[in-house]
Amino acid sequence: MSLHRMLQARAAEANPLRIGVIGAGKFGSMYLSQIPTTPGIHLLGIADLSPDRARENLARLGWKPDVTQASSFADARKHGSTHLTDDWRALVSHPEIDIIVESTGDPIAAVEHALEAFRHGKSVVMVTVEADAFCGPLLAKRAAAAGVIYSLAYGDQPALICELVDWARTSGFEVTAAGRGHKWLPHFAQSTPETVWKYWGLNEEQAKRGGLNPKMFNSFLDGSKPAIESTAVANATGLTPAPDGLAFPPCSVEDLPFVMRPISEGGQLHHKGQVEVASSLEKDGRAIPYEIRKGVWVVFEAATEYQKNCFEEYMLQTDPSGRYSVMYKRWHLIGLEVGMSVASIGLRKEPTGTPIGFHADVIATAKRDLKPGEMLDGEGGYTVYGKLFPSEKSTGLGSLPLGLAHNVKLVKPIKAGQSLTYADVVMDESLTAVKLRREMERDFAPAASKIAAQ
Repeated sequence: MSLHRMLQARAAEANPLRIGVIGAGKFGSMYLSQIPTTPGIHLLGIADLSPDRARENLARLGWKPDVTQASSFADARKHGSTHLTDDWRALVSHPEIDIIVESTGDPIAAVEHALEAFRHGKSVVMVTVEADAFCGPLLAKRAAAAGVIYSLAYGDQPALICELVDWARTSGFEVTAAGRGHKWLPHFAQSTPETVWKYWGLNEEQAKRGGLNPKMFNSFLDGSKPAIESTAVANATGLTPAPDGLAFPPCSVEDLPFVMRPISEGGQLHHKGQVEVASSLEKDGRAIPYEIRKGVWVVFEAATEYQKNCFEEYMLQTDPSGRYSVMYKRWHLIGLEVGMSVASIGLRKEPTGTPIGFHADVIATAKRDLKPGEMLDGEGGYTVYGKLFPSEKSTGLGSLPLGLAHNVKLVKPIKAGQSLTYADVVMDESLTAVKLRREMERDFAPAASKIAAQ
């Protein structure tokens, strides 16, 4: 039975999936906009630092005011409405909530939210992919131990890439490479919130009108978000990065099977089974026609002459040998698609992507020369960007994950382009997120080293 029909059945039985959302910002609001038109879902509560702002967002999305005026979770349960609160602990501990959607965008807070949800028997859709990037494998392990599900958020690119990889493998194909698109030139790595709109293609007036967050948008532009999302994909699929991280080869959709094959066969991959990102710009800055900047793709290989002939007969896009082909989605709808994760978890008990190992890592790397005493400002800021590392490389060097590189002080001088280590900063070891990351390194680093040696 389809997920939609299963949701309809839950609605008919007056037994909806009961959901709690933490964080009603842009991503959270996109999902909230879909709930009124989705059967079998009851948003029991929203936890946000500003419940009044969340209520304003819901009104902007078309929610009727009386739906968001519930005085308690019990009141919301009784009347089929939604309770807004600034107390996330009350939300995740409420016995009637089935699934928590974590969409704060704050990786340190997201880790604590997820762990507390697991302790109370709640499954978690992790929209805050930054948290998954630096400790997702251990979060998945903790969820399994608690008998609940930890999942990447459908609609965001990592879950969509995982779906394509699963499609290829389930169909019997070997996956050569998978990833997303991105607008990329090497100097974008040094972009700051002050320069982002120039490179992005908007002016400051347009950005202000749209209420766009320059730091958040800069995290995409400077390569941090592609590295974060590639880490999530690698850890959920077993695909691995090249030793030097993402290369961002320029590539149209038609050329994906040609470019995303091994160097030894005329392509640009370091190895088969690689996670990579295709740039929508040529190296001289020219835009590539029919690019995949907003989309996702998987390149797979014919194992037999018969399969290769089928590619030809059905006119698939292939490389010159006819052996490599591609499947893709050119766009993704981000928060508008999160309902797929909620339904899959709640009805089929299946995540839409979850870590299966520690294969990749995203490491804080200096945007400019940094001095002792400076404070790092994390993803999308003025000091560091994220670079994709194989996990055995990052753990071997004692590298500093990008997710922990916010509001920490440098104790050593760092040259532009140099990746940071724990020894370069003052780290608050009492933070739950730091403790979890340390535990993950102890638990998974030996496995990562073993995989690398094979």
